[in-house]
Amino acid sequence: MNEQQFIEALKDKGIELSDKQVAQFKKYFEVLVEWNEKMNLTAITDLEGVYLKHFYDSISASFYFDFTQVTTVCDVGAGAGFPSIPIKICFPHLQVTIVDSLNKRITFLNHLSETLQLDGMHFVHARAEEFGQNVTYREQFDVVTARAVARLSVLSELCVPLAKQGGYFVALKAAAGPEELKDAKKALNTLGVTLKEEYSFSLPVEESERTLYVFDKIKGTPKKYPRKPGVPNKTPIQ
Repeated sequence: MNEQQFIEALKDKGIELSDKQVAQFKKYFEVLVEWNEKMNLTAITDLEGVYLKHFYDSISASFYFDFTQVTTVCDVGAGAGFPSIPIKICFPHLQVTIVDSLNKRITFLNHLSETLQLDGMHFVHARAEEFGQNVTYREQFDVVTARAVARLSVLSELCVPLAKQGGYFVALKAAAGPEELKDAKKALNTLGVTLKEEYSFSLPVEESERTLYVFDKIKGTPKKYPRKPGVPNKTPIQ
């Protein structure tokens, strides 16, 4: 997917990019490739791959979830900024907080957001488990999202505690989504969310399968979650 195809594909979905936004994506690609030579941010560095598998894939969440109706977004383990920064470029009103456990990635994200002149960005170097127990952030966000961080039973324990009651947990998954959802039923129920909507679709060009889950936060998360760093991964709520 080249730049023009990307612009057209988004237009087909009702997102018309301004010249400024087009320039921001172009710069994002350049900065990503440049920094990737110094540190491992992504295995995908060709223009067509980045525009399809990172930019378009991230924004695909907004085809099914209305980001114009929310203000605060938390992205857990965003790595090189996916999915939240492409979403932020398309929806500039969003206040985005990214938490990542690697400080050098936070350094990259700070540099990126300054270069792209994004305001309302907040970057936190922390383990997601500790971040979710921090009263400054716990149950504070309209939407909590993550892409390709962990299987759903683990991911929900890292994300759901951050969503406010009445807020949402939006999980971007690949083809294994339905299997992960079955496995995560107890965790999701325990943590206080219920499945609102699920969508299956294919990425254009390569036709790889994607699943998007939107969960409603219907009650407060019990204080014991998330548990200590490493525990959710070792012993998911079953």
